[in-house]
Amino acid sequence: MPTIEHDLSSTSDAELLIPALQRMGLVQPGQAVRFTPLTGGVSSLILKVQTDDQVFCVKRALPQLKVKALWEAPVKRNRDEVAWLRFAHQVLPQAVPAVLGDDEQDMVFAMAYLDSQTHPVWKQQLLDGVIHTHTAQAVAQRLAGLHAASARHPALLSRFDHDDDFVAIRLSPYFLHTARQQPSVAPMMENLVTQTLAHRSVLVHGDVSPKNVLVGPQGPVFLDAECACWGDPAFDLAFVLNHLLLKAVWQPAYAPALRSSFDALHTAYLAVVDWEDRDALEARTCHVLAGLLLARIDGKSPVEYLTQPHQHDFVRRQAMAWLHQPAKRLAHMAQAWNPT
Repeated sequence: MPTIEHDLSSTSDAELLIPALQRMGLVQPGQAVRFTPLTGGVSSLILKVQTDDQVFCVKRALPQLKVKALWEAPVKRNRDEVAWLRFAHQVLPQAVPAVLGDDEQDMVFAMAYLDSQTHPVWKQQLLDGVIHTHTAQAVAQRLAGLHAASARHPALLSRFDHDDDFVAIRLSPYFLHTARQQPSVAPMMENLVTQTLAHRSVLVHGDVSPKNVLVGPQGPVFLDAECACWGDPAFDLAFVLNHLLLKAVWQPAYAPALRSSFDALHTAYLAVVDWEDRDALEARTCHVLAGLLLARIDGKSPVEYLTQPHQHDFVRRQAMAWLHQPAKRLAHMAQAWNPT
């Protein structure tokens, strides 16, 4: 049995991971292993693992997410994340951490560890006011590149054809839960579910949040693809744009720079789109973005840095206006977003 050192609240997590790591060939009998929890996520146990000869990360999906509202999700999403990471690595090797092994018995996988000194989290940069349009452009180009590559491989549909899971971990907690909280826009929020499921053309990441993007020396690196499925690219594009607008509400002084990054991101992304009509994709993105803005106030996962009533009121007011009268151009949404 390996010697276990850990910074965990319980030894059980470490003890349960050892057999999986041994089956993956990453830990040998008798080898000293140190586990250190990594923070930032609500849906998985993520640990830094150190042995005498290597450092890597291990991840196991949780059956219940760490949010205030009850939010359960199938743990088999670990397999989907591994499959997405391997596909992305084939297309753009620098865009994802390499998968080192996976264990379906315990729903655990291991991947390369990327140090925060060389790979800072994009979210932290944005919160610190380090806001560069070239970062947003690079995120867009890599995301669009992955979408475009998947669109040319429709056989991926059979591997990632699981609408039920995407509804459970994305569409229901964001759109349907919000519909119950805000009856005046319930038909619009419910329609977003129908719309998203009706336009499935690429392999989507499902959680393109700045907290899941590392700004590496060779470009952005995407993490946490456990929501990956064959779906609507508008969801991924709207998901990342949403965070740029919300951070402008948190810190209005950053709003001009964040709007510039917003415009740089959607412009760079749409320039790559060749698998469908760009205008149609942009219009759907505008509609999804309105719903996601409201969902990050009234859904199951409200954004943690907006805590003041006037901030919530601003987002609700603008999002509901767009739900009632959808925008068609993302640039127009950015121009209208003027938090104070």
